[in-house]
Amino acid sequence: MERIVILTGAGVSAESGLGTFRDAGGIWSRYDLAEVATPEGYARNPSLVLDFYNARRRNCRAAAPNAAHKALADLVSERPEDVALVTQNIDDLHERGGAARVIHMHGELLRALCAHCGHRWQWPGDMTMADRCPQCSAAGSVRPDVVWFGEIPYRMEEIGDLLAQATLFVAIGTSGAVYPAAGFVAEARAVGAETVEINLEPSDTAGQFDRHLHGPASEVVPRWVAEVLSSGR
Repeated sequence: MERIVILTGAGVSAESGLGTFRDAGGIWSRYDLAEVATPEGYARNPSLVLDFYNARRRNCRAAAPNAAHKALADLVSERPEDVALVTQNIDDLHERGGAARVIHMHGELLRALCAHCGHRWQWPGDMTMADRCPQCSAAGSVRPDVVWFGEIPYRMEEIGDLLAQATLFVAIGTSGAVYPAAGFVAEARAVGAETVEINLEPSDTAGQFDRHLHGPASEVVPRWVAEVLSSGR
């Protein structure tokens, strides 16, 4: 039986109405990332950062999982011991699509983090500077539990262990431009894993993949999952 590691990026959620990182006219293109997605930006103007993520949180809650999320959930459900689902996305569409086990390497939009004591908890609504941490009661310390530029992604040791055991690595809807995730394909190749890219168009790391499947995630991913399940790989 194969050991499959799947990495998903913004392209998986694009058809659910959540803009990809580089969409022309998308939410990211209208902001200076240094101001809304870095610890320094938060220190300079926390209200701006919280407002930005409040808008993203509302957008996330209004979105619905698409066929790609649901197909990947089916694969994880059918192969719980040998399929690992890692995502760069901070939305919860994989979970709402039915996936019970998801590694969110960039954190989760619907969770909060106390910048003072490090406590984490669920937070589905808007955040304000008046909010207090339920653990330490610090005021002005509540921020989204997401990984900003300059911060270390979550669960990297666990992901490294999974890649070291992989026989198949699949990257879906990711640009291949943001590290450390952009280096996962090289790690998988180093241990002899087969590599597959599923994307609208070739990514920045397309040359490192053995196989390429191009097209909308909601169409291509269900076909690929059906292929894997029927082959008994």
